[in-house]
Amino acid sequence: MTVQLQRIADLPMGQAVTIRSHALIADGSVEEGGSDAGPSPHDLYDAALGACKALTVLWYARRKGWAVDDVRTAVDRDASAERAGTYRLATRLLMQGDLTDAQLAELEAVAAKCPVHKLMTAVTTEITTRVERAPQDAAVAGAAGVQP
Repeated sequence: MTVQLQRIADLPMGQAVTIRSHALIADGSVEEGGSDAGPSPHDLYDAALGACKALTVLWYARRKGWAVDDVRTAVDRDASAERAGTYRLATRLLMQGDLTDAQLAELEAVAAKCPVHKLMTAVTTEITTRVERAPQDAAVAGAAGVQP
């Protein structure tokens, strides 16, 4: 799967993000030189963790036949030591439903094993980056919805 991003011409940093049939905007904050038209890359990273934990516990509870009526997830970021190599995320899942303490404890253990949590903490991610010159007609093609 490929995630596509295209600069939004009237925003200094804004990016139109396309993931399958979904569209959203990523942008920097005003303090960073952006327009704050959407979440920042750090926000999206943090949100990916929260969403994965929520989806994982919902999937698990459904498989077990447990009554989960709602899940609200909060992700708090402490990036104060990021430049020194430590990025801290604290997650809280507020579960609503007829669940025992033992079931809540099991859901907490399951949430700690969600795939994105594992990617962030236990998997080596290899990233390659290439910067290439776009063809002269790329801006026109991009405006027409055609990928160069």
